[in-house]
Amino acid sequence: MAATRLSRALAVMLLVQSLLGRVAADAPKVKWRNAHATFYGGSDASGTMGGACGYGNLYSQGYGTDTTALSAALFDNGAKCGACIAITCYRSKWCLPGNSILQVTATNFCPSNPNLPNDNGGWCNPPRRHFDLSQPAFTQIAIYEGGIVPVLFKRVPCKRSGPIRYTINGQRYFNLVLISNVGGVGDVSAVSVKSANSNYWEPMRRNWGQNWQSDTILVGQSLSFQVTTSDGSTVTVLDAVASNWEFGQTFEGGQFP
Repeated sequence: MAATRLSRALAVMLLVQSLLGRVAADAPKVKWRNAHATFYGGSDASGTMGGACGYGNLYSQGYGTDTTALSAALFDNGAKCGACIAITCYRSKWCLPGNSILQVTATNFCPSNPNLPNDNGGWCNPPRRHFDLSQPAFTQIAIYEGGIVPVLFKRVPCKRSGPIRYTINGQRYFNLVLISNVGGVGDVSAVSVKSANSNYWEPMRRNWGQNWQSDTILVGQSLSFQVTTSDGSTVTVLDAVASNWEFGQTFEGGQFP
């Protein structure tokens, strides 16, 4: 009897292990990749404000100091603005103990410097994968005096507080909408707008960073938006903007899980 119970227990254990193995095999794997990291912007990250993604004041936009500029090999002409990245210092005497993992948002571009070699000052030169972190972010994973450290990185979901934000700038014949505070994968690949006077979703075009342009006259109309991220997910927000909107205002609505 005891032998039978033992045999059944072993059979159950093997079945559970088999199922767990299948789940692990079927789960999507995000590989860590090699890169290097430096820092900029000062101890309070005030020098990171603005930037090539167009977010402006990173404090008021909710990004804080856990941000990074990307080299050309990662920036993709602004398409990766808003992406969230996990970074850890890797095999350097300057790494902080414990192998802590930092999560940052891509908010800026790190330009190349063709006058300097790739391995001595031209850290962001193509084809190098490089992160120029805010100083407060860098010092969460490495010692300040290290200056530059090898890192491992991978894309991760963005954890955002509150809805997506739509900031409308421009003038009557030129509408520029900054899309910010985007959850999910974070980087926006397409935006469409529909005014109250139209049944047509008009594709907007990327002007720079996460600023999206429409040359249609939209003033005096309520506006709806469709926002699509790089993984193909789309959020539709009907009447996100009231008809009495003005340039310079920010509106909220919708969010990715």
